[in-house]
Amino acid sequence: MSIVSQTSPSAFVPTDIARPNSGRTLVFDAFNSLEVAKIKDSCVRFLSLSFNSRGTAQASGRDCLRARMKRGNQMIVAASPPTEDAVIATEPLTKEDLVGYLASGCKQKEKWRIGTEHEKFGFEFGTLRPMKYEQIAELLNGIAERFDWDKVMEGHYIIGLKQGKQSISLEPGGQFELSGAPLETLHQTCAEVNSHLYQVKAVAEEMGIGFLGIGFQPKWGIKDIPVMPKGRYEIMRNYMPKVGSLGLDMMFRTCTVQVNLDFSSEADMIRKFRAGLALQPIATAIFANSPFTEGMLNGYLSMRSQIWTDTDRNRTGMLPFVFDNSFGFEQYVDYALDVPMYFVYRNKKYIDCTGMSFRDFMAGKLPCIPGELPNLNDWENHLTTIFPEVRLKRYLEMRGADGGPWRRLCALPAFWVGILYDEISLQTVLDMIADWTLEERQMLRNKVPKMGLKTPFRDGLLRHVAEDVVKLAKDGLERRGFKEVGFLNEVNEVVSTGVTPAEKLLELYHGKWGQTVDPVFEELLY
Repeated sequence: MSIVSQTSPSAFVPTDIARPNSGRTLVFDAFNSLEVAKIKDSCVRFLSLSFNSRGTAQASGRDCLRARMKRGNQMIVAASPPTEDAVIATEPLTKEDLVGYLASGCKQKEKWRIGTEHEKFGFEFGTLRPMKYEQIAELLNGIAERFDWDKVMEGHYIIGLKQGKQSISLEPGGQFELSGAPLETLHQTCAEVNSHLYQVKAVAEEMGIGFLGIGFQPKWGIKDIPVMPKGRYEIMRNYMPKVGSLGLDMMFRTCTVQVNLDFSSEADMIRKFRAGLALQPIATAIFANSPFTEGMLNGYLSMRSQIWTDTDRNRTGMLPFVFDNSFGFEQYVDYALDVPMYFVYRNKKYIDCTGMSFRDFMAGKLPCIPGELPNLNDWENHLTTIFPEVRLKRYLEMRGADGGPWRRLCALPAFWVGILYDEISLQTVLDMIADWTLEERQMLRNKVPKMGLKTPFRDGLLRHVAEDVVKLAKDGLERRGFKEVGFLNEVNEVVSTGVTPAEKLLELYHGKWGQTVDPVFEELLY
């Protein structure tokens, strides 16, 4: 099976789906808070594990761990069937179950796919103000009716769309996200992006609405941003200020582009995880595109990246333990178990469990719902509330890049596919980073949001390392044989000149824009 429908952490919601123009309603009362786009695929995906004669699930992949899934006469699957009572835990989850869930993502190389996600800011052409929810609802309904998407509802509110393995969802401040289908080539990925932007523009322009490709809201403050009617966001909005000073900015004023990629085995996951973490600051620098805040310079090239440094240190960062010799699926489970929870979804309601322990949940001792036991849906939900620079689910998410114009939406997956899906390039990267210290990796993470490719590194600049890495990505794409190298053109320009997208915006700001940010809404208009 391919990667499940890719989505951002904040896109997982209990929902109904209504099929437009069909005269009938398809109801998916999700037991957990998974995005509807994932429900069916995840069910099939986890049940596709092979079972031996004793009913024990075995994850595919050469090195993958076995995942014991038998629960009396029932099976706990990775996403529930479309009724709330469909999955009942008859025994407590074990740590082995949680490890097996991650291991079930292993797949043979010929089944590796590319899942791309991107977010963008909607705004009114006349005022440049963010879209209100009522406008977003009109836009979603228009896209559904004109282009035959299923409507995703939360209560009486439309909060997304689904079509096949693609989904459209809303971030807390109305950022409009496409979570793309798992696709084989970058040509398919870029075609998907172009089709999505065409559909959105076809409806939005009639409404006087445009979309901006940038990493941080350049003009408006948090007080100006509408709040989306999604239950989990209320819990997060109340919790964020308790654990960091920039969490609300993360929720309401950032946009990203990310790619989600497969692994063949536990050993392959480890190699890709380490390469992804070490190189993530390079991706952040290359795609840095957020130098403005509330109409002024903010002092950063990637304000979006900087915001993650003070959002919630319990669930973000560079994960030094990934470079330990003992690292594997089990060690990531140990880490995730100690990340404080946000919520549990029961009886069509979100229950605030902020700061509580998933370990206690597994023992039936969660204070917010004493006596309740989690199932794998709860575990998958919990994994989506962890926000490191690279995140492990049943695939790996590369999370370091700012949102940007459409060509960069194609370039980001090209950069990572060329490195991580080619054995020669991947091994060369691993050799390159083998002697990078924990302190050096963290230094890059700390300095890149402000300095970009001009960050000092050893005897030179990060730009020089980036040139080598982009060459490896190019070589990797050439060896794939799909004629995908052209998607790196945007990246090649950045590293060859050493000028990041943010620095180009700053040049415009100090030049022909006359030190106002308003022209960015035209410059980076989709």
